[in-house]
Amino acid sequence: MRIAVVGQIARDLVLVVPEVPSAGGSATVSERREMLGGKGANIARNAVGLGATAALVGVVGDDRDGDLLVQRLSADGVAADAVVRRTATRTALVVDVVHDGHYRYLEDIPPACLLTPADVTAASSALASADAVVLQLQQPGNACLAAARAAGGLIVLDGVPDSGTDELLAAADVIRADHREAALLTGREITAVDDAVEAGRALLARGPSTAALEVPGEANVLVWQDGHAAIPLTAEHVVDTTGGGDAFVAALTVALLEGDTPEEAGRKATRAAGQAVTHPGGRTTLTRES
Repeated sequence: MRIAVVGQIARDLVLVVPEVPSAGGSATVSERREMLGGKGANIARNAVGLGATAALVGVVGDDRDGDLLVQRLSADGVAADAVVRRTATRTALVVDVVHDGHYRYLEDIPPACLLTPADVTAASSALASADAVVLQLQQPGNACLAAARAAGGLIVLDGVPDSGTDELLAAADVIRADHREAALLTGREITAVDDAVEAGRALLARGPSTAALEVPGEANVLVWQDGHAAIPLTAEHVVDTTGGGDAFVAALTVALLEGDTPEEAGRKATRAAGQAVTHPGGRTTLTRES
């Protein structure tokens, strides 16, 4: 099974602190991790761990960090042929400050590290031959639209686009959104399962056949044409929620490609997300047995 992911690549610096200092203060870092990151890279790497082959369409700079991230992708088994090396550009950096299981992101993402339609067109053969294309919607809407038009298989949307929402939803088979993203897409505040079901039905009316939405702190809700299921979150101790959504998307996509029902796929995805939040940072080692 072949999955192509269109999304962000970044160097991640994770700092775990016992407290977040006020202005003029300081805090001692209790744990520090540096790794390949970005939602696109996380999803692609997780898909490989779950048994798929994955190609990543994204952008890094022409600096040393870009060299290292492309090498890391290859070492993780992710095809990096479609990763763009943008000249005279520094690679994106995300600093994840973690306290009490909650992240605070400091992001240095140069505009040149975002995909363009031309970048996507250059990767059209990888998109057309994939069994599924995951569009991580932190990328510009026009680039995501170009990817949706080139896709030859299942189209999975993750998040909220900055433009082209109606056309992307009409092209999509699956959409995953957290409660904030679902509210932006539907105008419905998601505080309970019934809210998520209503929002999911509204999204299905715009194109997708499956919606996966979050009820914060309670459940993931899968909605499809003939039904819905609320899947309780797992009981793991949450260290850092970074990467939970990326693990969910990868596991959901793989399970659907393997023929699982939306409910079965949602249960596997929820377990994967639960595993991802038990450690700092978004780099998670998922396997078919996990």
